[in-house]
Amino acid sequence: MNPMSSQLDSYSVPPAVRRVALAFRRAGLLSFWSQVVLGAVSTVVLVFSSLFLANRSTVSTNLPNVPNVVTTQSNPGAGFGLVLIGLGLLALYVSIYWAYTYIRLAKKLRDNDSGKRPKRTDVFRQLRMGLTLNMVGMLLTLLGGFAIVGTLVGKAFQVTAVSALGGIGDRLITASDIFPVQGVFLVLLAHFVAIVSSLWLLRAMSRQA
Repeated sequence: MNPMSSQLDSYSVPPAVRRVALAFRRAGLLSFWSQVVLGAVSTVVLVFSSLFLANRSTVSTNLPNVPNVVTTQSNPGAGFGLVLIGLGLLALYVSIYWAYTYIRLAKKLRDNDSGKRPKRTDVFRQLRMGLTLNMVGMLLTLLGGFAIVGTLVGKAFQVTAVSALGGIGDRLITASDIFPVQGVFLVLLAHFVAIVSSLWLLRAMSRQA
């Protein structure tokens, strides 16, 4: 293809459309790779919490004239809270694909044929759907986080009550109990990045109105 012809074809795309396409490419790449990294790390954290830390054996001690008793203690990361966080993580996976569609959309916006470019209403609809997806995912993750933190608070009160009786037993809050909370914040951060990217793209679209 003649380089001069290619350069002339590029000018057939209106400057406003080129700016929007560039914004979609930048925001799409940032959102996509940020969510991929955060999603991968949060998946490892939450899978480790649910599979290896769901139940653990402990020995009750420190009570006079009472033999040691081996018990199985449920981790706060397991159960209803982890299910909600898992749904939030699933929404994050869909959001990763959605961010990739922004990159593809940027290529379509740069098409020299105006008839093949996405309509303005379709672009706004896609942005709104992306925002809705991330807000729902963030809500589910927050609810799951509240469930885990509520369990930890209840366990903290149990520690105080048992300590007052002269023993600690198997109610100590350990690092494995806090571990799922790290996964919650990672998923929330990923959804937050996606929401900021979508809002920035909405602003870019509105400025070209």
